[in-house]
Amino acid sequence: MSEISTKPYMLRAIYEWCTDSGYTPYLAVKVDSRTTVPMEYVKKGEIVLNISFGATSGLKMDNDAIRFHARFGGVSREIYVPVDNVMAIYANENGQGMAFEPVLGNDDPDAQPTDSPASADVPPPVLAPVASGPTLSSVPTGSPEQRDSATPGDDEPPKKGGRPTLTRIK
Repeated sequence: MSEISTKPYMLRAIYEWCTDSGYTPYLAVKVDSRTTVPMEYVKKGEIVLNISFGATSGLKMDNDAIRFHARFGGVSREIYVPVDNVMAIYANENGQGMAFEPVLGNDDPDAQPTDSPASADVPPPVLAPVASGPTLSSVPTGSPEQRDSATPGDDEPPKKGGRPTLTRIK
């Protein structure tokens, strides 16, 4: 018997936590031929979707896929996202949520893992934990001497204000 993935259960749990807390749940999705999303909103092979009750109709989060209808530019569209393509689920208001290891689709033979040198120029997303516990942070790069000589303020937190963003930490 094959082992059942915990990912769909975690997606449903974070979604429920967001709605119970009055937050807006968002999904970060890797788009490939298996996803059905409005392609005009896809940037760099990814899309971020608001999956709140008010933004969706008929939301169904199964173990294999997430399905719902949503309006884009006033037009109702059917959305289909395989669970494997979900990169993160988080609360838009504070960025708390959970990120997942990306799964490369079978339809892209040239795809590179996100931690490969080919994608090193794309900054990774940062997510805060949902419950109190360990906090995700970046790992210093370079030799110990280089890290010690770094100027204070290099690891300054992002400026407050504006819309929260999702940043991945490898």
